[in-house]
Amino acid sequence: MLSGLSWPALALLMTAGIVLDLLLGEARRWHPLVGFGHLAKRIEGALNHAPALRLRGVLAWMLAVLPGVALTAWIIHLAPWWLAGLLHAVLLYVCIGLRSLRDHTLPIARALAQGDLPAARVLTSYIVSRDTRQAGEADLAKAGVESLLENGNDAVFGTLFWFLVAGGPGAVLFRLANTLDAMWGYRNDRFLHFGWAAARIDDALNWIPARLTAWSYAWLGDRERALACWKEQAPAWSSPNAGPVMAAGAGALGVLLGGAAVYDGEVEQRPPLGRGQPAQGADIVRAWRLVAMSTALWLAAVCALALVSLGVFHA
Repeated sequence: MLSGLSWPALALLMTAGIVLDLLLGEARRWHPLVGFGHLAKRIEGALNHAPALRLRGVLAWMLAVLPGVALTAWIIHLAPWWLAGLLHAVLLYVCIGLRSLRDHTLPIARALAQGDLPAARVLTSYIVSRDTRQAGEADLAKAGVESLLENGNDAVFGTLFWFLVAGGPGAVLFRLANTLDAMWGYRNDRFLHFGWAAARIDDALNWIPARLTAWSYAWLGDRERALACWKEQAPAWSSPNAGPVMAAGAGALGVLLGGAAVYDGEVEQRPPLGRGQPAQGADIVRAWRLVAMSTALWLAAVCALALVSLGVFHA
């Protein structure tokens, strides 16, 4: 592995990073990703103008991402082993967003259970780009479940995968690239060409993690239905990674997602996801449990590999 870490070390540090995230959550002030967002806006403002927008987008991506990744790798390389291990765990904690998913979505489920649509609309607007001002209960529940399933990959499993590949610097690489895709990866006049590199690089980094996430959702839910939905529905989605993740997740849960959603005042008809009844507020809780159980599954798999490498039992 690029990190040079053994499986036992990866298991220990991965556990530490996840536990730190669940205990502490996102930093309330001075979160590094917030600072990175400000830096990305400055870089985009300086470079997002003609000519050669795609080339400028590649340069912008390199300027935004590579210095931070190189700096973390250099510091870890120079640090004594105990400090290097601590830095790996802290970087994973900073980059992963498991508790954040819980903290941003379960209040929506509670508001819907209490019949408080105005509060649910406001809470949902914090996590999705669609218009929620006139959304009904089914629309809000659908948005919450979709966000959990998709961001389970973007905020959790993609980060864990690249941490296993390259340690803390790998987690930083993935999280910064994913953040740039969220900021620049739009197909509009402003970002169609400038954000092309950010979108394509994120697709590449996410390709394997997304399919591992989809397999995890399927394994822990209705496997046959999840795999069928993945095969039949994912190709209809424009994103090569969100399609498998969300189709498998919806199938695993036995809910119907996709369909109509309002963006910038326009109703967009999206391909269907999953099978069964339309999502309800309680399905947000079920989706969170699926993400949490998938995290436990990944952690258990890494711990099992660590035990195999130590000769505790044979694979």
